This record gives sequence, C-alpha cells and structure tokens, in this order.
Amino acid sequence: FRLTFYLLLLPWLCRDNMVIMQTLLGAMAISSPVFPAVSDLRVWEPRGWAVALLLHVAVSEPGFRWAHRALHRGPLFSRYHSKHHASPVTQPLTSAYGTPLESLVLTLAMAAPLAGAFLAGAGSVSLVYGHILVFDYLRCMGYSNVEVISHRTFRAFPLLRYLMYTPTYLSLHHQEKDSNFCLFMPLFDLLGGTVHPRSWELQKEVDQGKNDRVPDFVFLAHVVDVVSSMHVPFAFRACSSQPWATRLVLLPLWPIAFCLMVLQVLCSKTFTVSFYCLRGALHQTWTIPRYSFQYFIPPMKDGINRQIELAILRADKMGVKVLSLAALNKNEALNGGGTLFVDKHPDLRVRVVHGNTLTAAVILNEIPGSVKEVFLTGATSKLGRAIALYLCRKRIRVLMLTLSSERFLKIQREAPAEFQQYLVQVTKYHAAKTVKTWLVGKWLSPREQRWAPAGTHFHQFVVPPVIEFRRDCTYGKLAAMRLPKDVQGLGSCEYTMERGVVHACHAGGVVHCLEGWEHHEVGAIDVDRIDVVWKAALRHGLSPP
Repeated sequence: FRLTFYLLLLPWLCRDNMVIMQTLLGAMAISSPVFPAVSDLRVWEPRGWAVALLLHVAVSEPGFRWAHRALHRGPLFSRYHSKHHASPVTQPLTSAYGTPLESLVLTLAMAAPLAGAFLAGAGSVSLVYGHILVFDYLRCMGYSNVEVISHRTFRAFPLLRYLMYTPTYLSLHHQEKDSNFCLFMPLFDLLGGTVHPRSWELQKEVDQGKNDRVPDFVFLAHVVDVVSSMHVPFAFRACSSQPWATRLVLLPLWPIAFCLMVLQVLCSKTFTVSFYCLRGALHQTWTIPRYSFQYFIPPMKDGINRQIELAILRADKMGVKVLSLAALNKNEALNGGGTLFVDKHPDLRVRVVHGNTLTAAVILNEIPGSVKEVFLTGATSKLGRAIALYLCRKRIRVLMLTLSSERFLKIQREAPAEFQQYLVQVTKYHAAKTVKTWLVGKWLSPREQRWAPAGTHFHQFVVPPVIEFRRDCTYGKLAAMRLPKDVQGLGSCEYTMERGVVHACHAGGVVHCLEGWEHHEVGAIDVDRIDVVWKAALRHGLSPP
C-alpha cells in the first residue's frame, strides 16, 4: 500500500523539486521487500564501496552520457534541457537546475551504484551518505567555475584527466553544447569521440590565471553583523536573492557565523561576494572581512585601514578602473573619506570614489520643491555639510543641529554671503517642533522623534536606519538608485535593497566608471558637482527606486 501511495504522489510532487523526488524514491526503496531493514544495516562494508565503484563506471557513467547526448537532440533539448543551459555563468546550484526528466536521469545515475551494492548484500550506512556526498561534491565542483585540481597534477598523472573532469571541461560543454557530455569521467567522451580539443589546454590557462577577467568597477563593502553575514550567494543563494531580513532558519547557524567572524579577525583578506555585467563591463562587490561594530574599536582602526589599502592596491595592480568605498570603509574618522589612501599613493591608476556626491543628490532630489524649511541632524558630517550648503543656495532655511559653534561657523562661511542667513544653528530637538521635513544623518531615538510634528517625513542618510516609531509620520529608505535595465547576471540583493537596487554610494561609483572620469572622489563633497553627477546618473539609465 505504501509503495502504491508513493508512486501516485511521485509525478505530482516532483515537478519542481529534485529533493522531494529523491526523498520519495528513497522511501520507496526502503518500503520494498528487496532491501534490508534500515535497522539491519552495517555502518561500514568495504565490499559495498567496491561494488558501487564498479557499477558507477559500468552503468552510471555510460548511461548518463547516453541520456545527456539524447537531451541535446531535437525536441528534448528545446523542451527540457535548454532550461539548464540558460545560465550564462554556471554556479554550484546550476547542477540541480533542470526539469523533472533531467532530475530523474541524474537521480537514477546516482542511485544505480547504491541499488547494486544493496542487492549484492553489501550495503551500509557509510556507503549511502558517503556516495551521495561525493556525488554531489563532484557535481558542484564541476559547476563552480573554480579550478580545484592543478594542471600540474594532470601533467604528472596524465591518465587522471580521463578519470576526473574539471570545471573548465564542463564550462566548454555549456558554451559549445556539442562536446564533453560525461558525468564525471572524460574517458567515456574519449571513447565516444566527443572530447573538446581545447579541454586540457584551456584548463591549464584558467588554472594559471591567464583567462581571468579584470573587473572594470569594484564596490568595496564590509560585513554589517553576524547574522547578515550569511546573506551572500555562496552561503544561501535563496536568501541572498531577496532583500535581507532576519529569518528563523538562519538563527541556529549563528554560532557558526560567530566562529567565522572570530576566524576572519585572525586570518583573512578581502574576497569577492557577487558580480554583474553592465554594458560589457564586469562589476564586482568585494568585502572587507570586518564587521560594523569593529570599526568603532580603536585598536582595530589601523588593521581595517590596512585591509582597505591592500584591496585598493590589489585593484590597482589588476587594472580596475574605479573602486567605490562603502559605508564605514570611507568613515571620516577612519581615513578621511578615502583621502588617506590617495595621499599615501599619489600614483594610483584606479580611481578611488566614496560615492557620497550621488548620495547627497538622491537625498536632495527627494525633497519636494514646495519645502522652505528643513531640520538637519548630522549637520556637520560630510553629507550633512554638502546638503546644508546646497539647500541654502536654494533659499531653503536649514536648522542645523550641532553643539559645536566652531564647526557650524566653518560650514556657514563656505556659503556665499547672500545665502549664509539660511543656515541656522540649533542645539535642541524642540527647535524643530514645527518643521515637517527632517533630514536624518544621526540616529534618532524614539524619544527624540517625539519632537517632530504629525505628518513629518524623515529622509535618512544614517546607518542603521532609525526605528519607525511614529505612526503619524512617514520614513524614507536609505539613499539608493536602481541600476539600468540592461544590467545582466544580477542574482543577489544588496543588503535590504530589492534586486537591481543598490546603495547610492555604489551607484556613484558606477556613474564614475560609465562617465570615465579621471579624478578621485574622496574627502569633502564638491557641492558644485551634485547636479552634474545626478544628471549623469539619469543619462546612463539609473533611476530612483
């Protein structure tokens, strides 16, 4: 009865999920009288491993290659296998992306050695888990686009190249579609005459780094906190494809993420997190292996700057055109908004950009034209200064919250004489109790938000965003821009942004790269360039989200 029940469920439940298919097939096998009871299985049985290996070579490899070639012919390719080849750049999870027919073929290729070992009375628990683990590892390795086995190993042991495929070998299959059909062993492609002639030459070039593509633009980010550190494509692709939010499924993994954070402090370097292509140029996001709270620990300041400096020098050596600093990587107290690195290395070819000019432009263009008065917190920061100087030129009264008269007067003197009267220093929040436009550059507590009148809109350029405490007010999101519609290969979200939307400082670096500007954008924001950068962003197809 159970076997019949599983057979009836199988076609319905396996349409979208290979895991469900394999689970049901496994349940059917356990329910069958042919297989021994699970409680009777041995932990280890060497004969089972030998039988499984023999059947893999004799059944799984030739069987899969025959089925794979068939899937590349006529309607089978257009109706089924073409979906699998739709990924322009393969990733480990591409190995499991396919139709139910392809999933069934792959499942049978994996299950045949196990079934043979059990029918021979040599099955074991270690064989089940070990075989599946090795099978999945080899599949994921092939789709990883990262060479794991050195070309020197193949040169020392020439026969190994026919017993073990490589990511380059599989990439050629995805590109050409007329060669390299094997499961794991190129020997069967050799026997069938379908080995691509450049398989080993190209693998050597890739392994030596000769085929590496240099990115045109790099966004240098950092980790926000322990939980959000798992919001990366190589950890949880499904989670990273959606805006960041705390998910219960991630909480049990917090101890592992915490241990990785400690390990990264002891030994780590900048690594690539994600990439996309825009108008033929490769854009990458690199991450400094440091977390937000660590930027406020004085003893770690020099180490963080060293990590940023090494990333800039690496980008310069590679030939990257523009590198944009994210969030705390351009903190004024840390490195003067990137000035430290430009002054220390005056011959840099890579253009270092903080992107805050576009950030200011995004915030300023969110303010309705009818507004005549605003309240500005974080008023003497890099962004606060630029926003205040820009608005006063528009004859908008700016209440600048700061206790430092010296810093206020310094900014006020930068404004043309006829506009200085529009900059007003305030030291208390209650001074803004009638102002309905708040520009928030410093975190606000719920108590401080109470001073805002009903109907106030909070424009934000503070990280993290303020808590939305007031129900009678509205809250803006962090400054961001939507990338142009012709962006390709964007498979993940940037923190809390939706797919295709990036922080304004990221977008600022993209505009700098697209425009081909030759200057560094570090230190204080040039107020005269705010409109220039904004118009350039719109001209290149970027838009407010």
